[in-house]
Amino acid sequence: MTTKSEEIVREAYRLAEGDVLDGPGFRALFTEDGTFNDVPNGLTFRGDQIPQALAGLASAFPDIHRELAGVHAMGDVVAVELRIQGTHRGGFPTSAGEIPPTGRRIDVPTADLWYLRAGKIETFNCYNAANVWLAQLGAAPDFASAIRAAQAAGTSA
Repeated sequence: MTTKSEEIVREAYRLAEGDVLDGPGFRALFTEDGTFNDVPNGLTFRGDQIPQALAGLASAFPDIHRELAGVHAMGDVVAVELRIQGTHRGGFPTSAGEIPPTGRRIDVPTADLWYLRAGKIETFNCYNAANVWLAQLGAAPDFASAIRAAQAAGTSA
């Protein structure tokens, strides 16, 4: 049996698909003070930033799709196991600059936690495997540089 909370979350995923992409509709599912947290990257989006975050991701992956593997509603909490999929066709922002389009496909394991209040999304925590995402774009971590920097700073053990 599908719960009201699960229906709301499934609608949020539908509105975030590349072939639908309805940022204002997605935002309308949130409480006035609701937040969208990209946990691995330490980013929090509120208010009008929420649809902008969707649009930014869709500009890098216009065919973005979320393949839902499991949806588990427990009252006002919905836990989802999924894969974020798409083709890298636009610039992808990083702290070091933008990764230009590579044409590579991504298939990123993710877990999302949705917390609802009075039929609206209060908090959406997205735990995507950012390391997998970047590796699939060809931006694997540069461990050698990190080791050299630590050694130069005298912090190696």
